[in-house]
Amino acid sequence: MHRGRYIWHRTVFALITVFVAISLNFVLFRVLPGSAVTRISRVPNASPELKEALEKQFGLDKSVWEQYLLYLKGLFTGNLGVSFNNRQPVAENLSHAFMNTLPLVLTGTIIALIIGILLGVLSAVRRGSIFDHTMTNISVLFYAFPTQFLGAMLLIAFAGVLPSAGMSDPFAAAAGPWDQFLDQARHLILPVATLVLTLYAENLLIMRSAVLETLGEDYILTARAKGLSRGRIIRSYAIRNAMLPTVTMIALALGTVVSGAILIEVIYSWPGIGRALYEAVLQRDYPMLQGGFLIITIIVVVCNYLADLSYAWIDPRVAN
Repeated sequence: MHRGRYIWHRTVFALITVFVAISLNFVLFRVLPGSAVTRISRVPNASPELKEALEKQFGLDKSVWEQYLLYLKGLFTGNLGVSFNNRQPVAENLSHAFMNTLPLVLTGTIIALIIGILLGVLSAVRRGSIFDHTMTNISVLFYAFPTQFLGAMLLIAFAGVLPSAGMSDPFAAAAGPWDQFLDQARHLILPVATLVLTLYAENLLIMRSAVLETLGEDYILTARAKGLSRGRIIRSYAIRNAMLPTVTMIALALGTVVSGAILIEVIYSWPGIGRALYEAVLQRDYPMLQGGFLIITIIVVVCNYLADLSYAWIDPRVAN
């Protein structure tokens, strides 16, 4: 009964958060100075009639409330509008860009989680050892470096050895499917390495702290008093009970890495959603920006919602 009420409350809260985010997403790009029409109408010899026609075409001649209602109607029907830049549906542009971002984000996030969690557990178990000090100091060092700095350093170091721009070689299109796969995999190495170095340090530090806190609990002392082996205590008790903050970390990572990959995609010219949003900012492409931020917001909310549901499964006391 308590679990059902907990799930209901989490679901309602997630829906309200999405609605508020949708409304703020609309308002945010209406309070900014200028518009795409302003930029286009500054072209030499642009007449007032051209500006009026563009405003009518983009729906900017309507009142804010009319635009808001049309915006909500479009969202419910899956219509995110038309890009000011290439006159293509925003949903089509973002879906193509998102599919390019997905392998980069998933590969980097999974590798960073595996490395961070494994090394975090080992550091906690070997607390105070040379291994622990080394891993902790290296993690703090990488955690302090900005993403663009790590990307630039890898670019300088390996640009002559590995592909450093785009997600495929144009000449590889004429090759077979296996050669195309290998070519895209080689283009993924530097962006994924940058993402891993950006994320793994945080994962390691959080996991180490959570395991250390868990190892000091009374039930761990009880398990030791019963004569259970150290390996079983760590696997069955310490790691599982340390997973609550780790689940939060995973949810936040999956939700925010999509937007956090913007710098990586710009550095390596990766044609994903991050680079699409970057170019939309330069072009004042409001429909693209609205659609992109909306997708990122929904992903973050959904990931946090799934994390909340996971809490009730990992530790039933959360739902009480």
